[in-house]
Amino acid sequence: MTDLERKPDRAPVPSGWTYAPAPEARDIVRLEERYGLFVGGEWIEPRGGETYPTIDPSTEEPLAQVAQAGPEDVALAVDAARVAFENGWSALWPSARAKYLFRVARLLQERAREFAVLESLNGGKPIRESRDVDLPLAAAHFFYYAGWADKLEYAFPNRRPRPVGVAGQIIPWNFPLLMLAWKIAPALAAGNTVVLKPAETTPLSALLFCDVLRQAELPPGVVNIVTGDGRTGAELVKHPGVDKVAFTGSTEVGKAIQRELAGTGKKLTLELGGKAANVIFDDAALDQAVEGIVNGIYFNQGHVCCAGSRLLVQESIYEPLIAKLKRRLATLRVGDPLDKNTDVGAINSRQQLDKITELVASGQEEGAEIYQPPCRLPERGYFFAPTVFTNVAQSYRIAQEEIFGPVLSVLTFRTPEEAVEKANNTAYGLSAGVWTEKGSRILWMAQRLHAGVVWANTYNRFDPASPFGGYKESGFGREGGLHGLEPYLDFSGKPDTFGG
Repeated sequence: MTDLERKPDRAPVPSGWTYAPAPEARDIVRLEERYGLFVGGEWIEPRGGETYPTIDPSTEEPLAQVAQAGPEDVALAVDAARVAFENGWSALWPSARAKYLFRVARLLQERAREFAVLESLNGGKPIRESRDVDLPLAAAHFFYYAGWADKLEYAFPNRRPRPVGVAGQIIPWNFPLLMLAWKIAPALAAGNTVVLKPAETTPLSALLFCDVLRQAELPPGVVNIVTGDGRTGAELVKHPGVDKVAFTGSTEVGKAIQRELAGTGKKLTLELGGKAANVIFDDAALDQAVEGIVNGIYFNQGHVCCAGSRLLVQESIYEPLIAKLKRRLATLRVGDPLDKNTDVGAINSRQQLDKITELVASGQEEGAEIYQPPCRLPERGYFFAPTVFTNVAQSYRIAQEEIFGPVLSVLTFRTPEEAVEKANNTAYGLSAGVWTEKGSRILWMAQRLHAGVVWANTYNRFDPASPFGGYKESGFGREGGLHGLEPYLDFSGKPDTFGG
């Protein structure tokens, strides 16, 4: 053995050494004790008078009381959106619509710190991720679609694009503000009006966004926010005044929405679950791949539909890669989401924590080998240690079901053909990752992987100009890019003829 081989991959950390706390200021966000519904540009109380508490998952402390919208409230919001659509917004000069979107984008940039803190407070994600990923991307989506608002006839030549009407949009709790931007920006750019329902557990970002709409002087009723649980979403989906439904969330709920809308003529896009394969070949740069693995599954506590939750490793590098991965996991810091040193924050809710715990227990019972780095979890709040399972069979639940938590299942392969077969052995088809130095192999894999997005030598990279979406039980339709505009446009009118 050479001297080089004897050297450890990572220098030992001095005994007793630790990071000093670096908390972000919580008081930059001023929360109301109680929030109503934002309908027609005004705050209204829910007709049924029902409210529920939304909490900080890192402390389990309540943050505010939020309105539970009922059928009458949803109907009022849809009516307000219809009036706004018919009385000016759809006929507004596209450049004027763009002006409002540019205003929203700039306001999100100006208030980025405030929104980032709120995202971490209500959602549990580390402030570094809220600050460096969620907010810049949310603003970028509004900037991007503002640029397309007056260019729709160039984007879709000879098709005479027109707005669809009222869009009912339902977003999940893992990226509250970013998913709002993904939904609202293209809808408004295309000339539609919106009724949006944020997730039950993370409504505060959408409610603060209403103040951005006020600052931007968006006409009343163009965007309406109704909060509540699944009952509110169900009312929005089935309301006859909604022309297009966009849903991001679980596959189970997506299937129920599709059944509800069958035969109604409403347009529908679904972005659902995933069980992505992150494929590591023996010629990959292992240290770079380890960082990609960590980013792929432990980013946002694994609360990512496109998370690389299945790691496929070529057999010849299995042992060194797993050793490097375990050493890297030992450096992850789990704790207060508002601490700038935190890598893994709080699980979003008690319900989600229970689901993760149950699936991890099933992995152990089925015979997989579990590894969790030594870390002290906070006494209060919903936390789960970063977890790696090895000796996983494809039939195990942890290799088939979406866990939506910081849990990685490791499998091996020998040939590229076997890697493709194992990667595609899932009901989902949202994303995948490929790590290799060979460009030809990247292209070969990308052609054969049944995934809407394939990353090469990176993972979880997003751009507003790039479409995102899946196949099979991961849904249909795309968000982002020109593809994200198309579901919000009606092309049934006849195109103009030359000289006509």
